[in-house]
Amino acid sequence: MSKPVRVVIAEDEAIIRLDLREILEEEGYEVVGETGRGDHAIDLVRELNPDLAILDIKMPGMDGLTAARTIAGERLAAVLILTAFSQHDLVEQARDAGALAYLVKPFQTSDLLPAIVTALGRFEQIVALEQENADLAERLEARKIIDRAKGRLMDEHGMTEADSWRFLQKTAMNSRRKIHEVANDVVGGLLTP
Repeated sequence: MSKPVRVVIAEDEAIIRLDLREILEEEGYEVVGETGRGDHAIDLVRELNPDLAILDIKMPGMDGLTAARTIAGERLAAVLILTAFSQHDLVEQARDAGALAYLVKPFQTSDLLPAIVTALGRFEQIVALEQENADLAERLEARKIIDRAKGRLMDEHGMTEADSWRFLQKTAMNSRRKIHEVANDVVGGLLTP
């Protein structure tokens, strides 16, 4: 059984906040925090680590777009903007602030739930892509250091490329380290055959 999606609601109208909480809890979501202020929304999200932040645009303390920019920028949670305003420029500002879904009040449950699923799915994709990019960058750096180490072994010790690769592999296995760590030692002059 999967754990429920955790939600923080930031909406300055108490009645809408109460309605949202009721709808979300009836649908199996867990509302872990509520506030009527945008600046408190960021604090709640940082403290409670929800999966989703539902933010109104117009709130005291800080508007929802500024809060969304921080929450989305730090990849703290998926952001859904819920507002009474549907002007095209606000929708674009919300998108640029990192909102992954936008819903106009008054809303129906049949509109809210797909917007939540969309925001959560997009957030998951963004996080996965960032992780994949970080992994690729790490592998590229490892490949570069390995190539430099092989070059040094070939230039300074007269090894063939195949021999230098075998040396790195064997040394890594014997010392139970990663090949790029051994290669880094070779490049740094700390290890020679």
